[in-house]
Amino acid sequence: MNVGRIATIWRYPVKSMGGEELPETTVTERGVPGDRSMALLDCETGKVASAKHPRRWGMLLDCQARLVGFSVGSTTPAIQITLPDGRTLESGQEDINEHFAQLLGRSVTLSSVPPRQAETEREYPDVEGLPVSGMFFAGQIGLGAPPGTFFDYAPIHLLTTASMAALRRVAPNSAVDLRRFRPNLVIATPDAEGFVENDWVGRTLLLGDGIRLRVTDPTPRCVIPTLPQGINLPRDPSLLRTIAAHNRPPIPTLGGVNWPSIGVYATVEHGGTVRDGDEVRLAGDRTHSQR
Repeated sequence: MNVGRIATIWRYPVKSMGGEELPETTVTERGVPGDRSMALLDCETGKVASAKHPRRWGMLLDCQARLVGFSVGSTTPAIQITLPDGRTLESGQEDINEHFAQLLGRSVTLSSVPPRQAETEREYPDVEGLPVSGMFFAGQIGLGAPPGTFFDYAPIHLLTTASMAALRRVAPNSAVDLRRFRPNLVIATPDAEGFVENDWVGRTLLLGDGIRLRVTDPTPRCVIPTLPQGINLPRDPSLLRTIAAHNRPPIPTLGGVNWPSIGVYATVEHGGTVRDGDEVRLAGDRTHSQR
């Protein structure tokens, strides 16, 4: 069944930094090549720097990262990083960690190798409907991804234009922008309404040249969509409250807990190439029920 077409493709070379839009990409079991290929590691705690701890790392969202001279199979691709003040850094330059220490006020190391059982620190605002409202804790990342990656959970994150439209309807005073949600693939779904991705959990999407994506879970949301990003996305604490009020599907991986969510996670059953405008089809039955 046709569900839409690829609207935009995104890659985020450094965890929690802004990414780059692509006209096409290959997809492997590790997702979009070069996506979340590096991250900053906190030298004091050993944890992965993530804007989920905004008081410490929120400024990373104002940085932009893009791959330079990338080719599939690159183990440590060169990354160009633009800081909030406009300065440009290259991932291989010797003093790059000093620049980040000055920016963030902490000693950090830019790395392409995650720590064993990599963790991030996460803040959950005091929001009604959020299962861990008003809490702060550390959690392991990448549990639904191949080892050695910096993904929060799975290697692919999908988002539909229907979900964005639904959120805009219930949050007319918010700047609802896909950049707040950091998807890899945005799917144009002009014939659908509401948070349609929820119904894809447990099913397979077919797209591009032979790509098969298994949708595993809705994407649970925390503080990041509410944070300021760049010059035209202001802080918006109301956005998470709105999501909590209107879309709290069960998350299979979390034992069926209902969590404020936008978009879905997917693993890669078969890789290939995907381009802007490619058709996206839904196939197969669910392998599990949402509890």
